[in-house]
Amino acid sequence: MNSQSTQFDTELDLGAVAEAAGRYIDENWETIVADMGALISVESVEDREAAAENAPYGPGPRAALDAALAIADRLGFAVCDVDGCVGYADLAGETETQIGIIGHVDVVPAGPGWEFSPFALTRKDGYLIGRGVLDDKGPSVLALHAMKMLEESGVVRPYTVRFIFGANEETGMADVAYYRERFADPAFLFTPDADFPVCHGEKGGINGWIESALIENGQIVELAGGMAANAVPGVAHALVRLSEDRREAYEGLGAEDGASRLVEKVLPDAGGALEVFYEGDGMLRLEAAGKSAHASLPHLGVNAIGIIVEYLLANDLVSADERNFLEAIWKLLAHTDGSGVGIACADEHFGSLTIVGGVIQLADGRIRQSFDSRYPTCTTADEIAAAMQALAESVGASSSVGHVMVPFLIDPQEPTIQTLLAAYNQATGEEAKPFTMGGATYAREFAAGASFGPAMPWIETPEWAGGIHAPNEAVADDVLKTAFVAYACALHGLMHVDLA
Repeated sequence: MNSQSTQFDTELDLGAVAEAAGRYIDENWETIVADMGALISVESVEDREAAAENAPYGPGPRAALDAALAIADRLGFAVCDVDGCVGYADLAGETETQIGIIGHVDVVPAGPGWEFSPFALTRKDGYLIGRGVLDDKGPSVLALHAMKMLEESGVVRPYTVRFIFGANEETGMADVAYYRERFADPAFLFTPDADFPVCHGEKGGINGWIESALIENGQIVELAGGMAANAVPGVAHALVRLSEDRREAYEGLGAEDGASRLVEKVLPDAGGALEVFYEGDGMLRLEAAGKSAHASLPHLGVNAIGIIVEYLLANDLVSADERNFLEAIWKLLAHTDGSGVGIACADEHFGSLTIVGGVIQLADGRIRQSFDSRYPTCTTADEIAAAMQALAESVGASSSVGHVMVPFLIDPQEPTIQTLLAAYNQATGEEAKPFTMGGATYAREFAAGASFGPAMPWIETPEWAGGIHAPNEAVADDVLKTAFVAYACALHGLMHVDLA
């Protein structure tokens, strides 16, 4: 490293910290970007089928954990690999009381729609692009370097700083459970895996599946959409066998040599697009393009599965049994506030409930539709599960529940929350306030925590730049540099908070 040490006064001066953080960024930015690139180059998607000893989530998360620990080791921190489930890096303080930072090195699948290589860091027009650059490999590298700056500053550190590297955040957070069985919680912890300024509460969450009864003599040959249950699906497709009385309308539309022919293009009122192709031999192929978004922000997306289902039903392209099931899940897909399935509600802390259907599958004669709900304090996971079961049973289907999280909420006036807020405001010159959200982060899994940037979704971005869980995941250099200043100020500020 080439950052020079800076001795601050005993009294906290966030202005001086911010200035020093700016110098650190100027001197070390290319190293920081290279460290991000080393992590992003690893396709760290969960693969339980390939799990092995010390690689419980598959080879990708294992390799990414190795890469993260190597960066922390190079920066001079004491590192530890905890059986491939999780790792950590320590910056020792005068006591064993810990300030924690937790980030994750696993990612959701790349999915279709990328204009850039998802697992290589690309630079374009002042942006960094790659899967994980925003969620959560890029921010984790920033926070690690903020720890390094804290060490080099020479200030008294009454607390130890521990960076925890998770490897299973996207698919269940089993890594945190494994960690907490073996180690005490930090006195306070933040995760750089959400939006600024600082989030002090997260909605509850419940996900699961609705599965049809066995469908015999159905017309749907293929039906698939979505890559992750916790995202609005951006693409979906179906292959449908026309009934005998419908074939005549399409005869002669097939191109020569078995090629397909576009027969209709639909632009739904809700957005997105649908193309319908005649494949010959009485087969129609439907390809829907929606817009991906995180499950907690469904209003930002367009559900491609919904586009497919709506067209199939409106054009009578399904059998009676298929219609029965698809009409039921349409109630889920058409209303992201839960009103279609009778679970809509809102409260003063979190606002409205949301629900999305992120993945649809057809296998062995059964259609499966996922659901993911983020709920406020006006309802419970049990009530949502009961509603989904009632929906399924109304059409002879079944439902199952996967992961459940209760709402997480702490007082925004807590000194730790106010310290993070002051750090953000120092970095930006704003007078922002804490907020709550529907996303789920590691913060909720610990006794005392918060999520703290780095995303600033109100900043206008180029049309080609995607968000978290979306194609072309991208973030501006300037956003990351501002985040670094905020993280540096936060670590210095937390050293002045009484955590006893």
